[in-house]
Order: sequence, then structure tokens, then C-alpha cells
Amino acid sequence: MSNAKGDRRERELVNRLDEAGFAVMRAPASGSATERELPDVLAGDGGSFYAIEAKSSSGDPIYLTGEEVEALVYFGRNFGAKPKIGVRFDREDWYFFHPADVHQTDGGNYRVKVETALEEGEPLDELREADDEGEESDHDIRDVLRAVEQGVLSTDEAASILE
Repeated sequence: MSNAKGDRRERELVNRLDEAGFAVMRAPASGSATERELPDVLAGDGGSFYAIEAKSSSGDPIYLTGEEVEALVYFGRNFGAKPKIGVRFDREDWYFFHPADVHQTDGGNYRVKVETALEEGEPLDELREADDEGEESDHDIRDVLRAVEQGVLSTDEAASILE
């Protein structure tokens, strides 16, 4: 996807989240040469806060590097936001996934196919409704364990996070 198309899709997502009642901002340094890894979009409604990595495609599967996903989870944890991967395929709407729910390839990258987005993705209007179901704490534990497994966190760091 070209940068211009990606920028347009990110602005579209910001507008859609705003229309849904979220306070929202697009991170100006996302995807550029910066020392800090930032998510593409931050959104919150006073009760729910999301750090979103937005990706779009004309129809091919969407891939994210392991580093992109790790940075999203790390930022979300430090910022107090739930990490979400937002995907949009041409002629389809936005769908959202917690990183732990996205297929991880043998090479450590992440992949979302259009069929998966349509069948398993969380539509934008459900972001406000999905919070109080307890699923995020399970994801948090899995994220920490995965980070230890991948060498991103030490066992001491993981223990302090999970306390």
C-alpha cells in the first residue's frame, strides 16, 4: 500500500472513530523515522482507550512484522490503552483484532486475510461494547508471556507487570 493511500485510510479511520463518539487523534510520527514506536491512532471515550495500528489492503492478506505488534502492545501497556490491530480491505469496513487473536506466521510476523476479518474481526461499532467482558486480562497475560518467549521482556520485568 502506498503511503498516500495509507495516510488516507488512517484519516478515514480517525473520522469514523470520531463519528462513533471517540476522542481520537492520529499519531503524526507513526510509520516515519522516529526512535519511538507509536501506534497510528489513539482513541478513547472516557471508559475505553485504544492504541490502534491501522493497515489496509486492496485484497491481499495484510502482514505486520513481529516488531510492529510488539511495539503496539508495549505502547498500549505503558499508555493504559488496549492494543488493537485495525484492518480494512477495499469495499469492506474496518475490523479490529487484539494482537493475540491474529494469526502468527512461522517467521514471527502476523497475518490477517480478508475472510478472517469478515468472520472474526470486531466491527467498529462493537469497540464501545466489548470492554467489560474480562477478555482483555487474558490477553494481557498472554502478551506478557509471548514477550518473555520472544526475549522482549525479562522474567523479572514480566513478573512485575503481572503483579
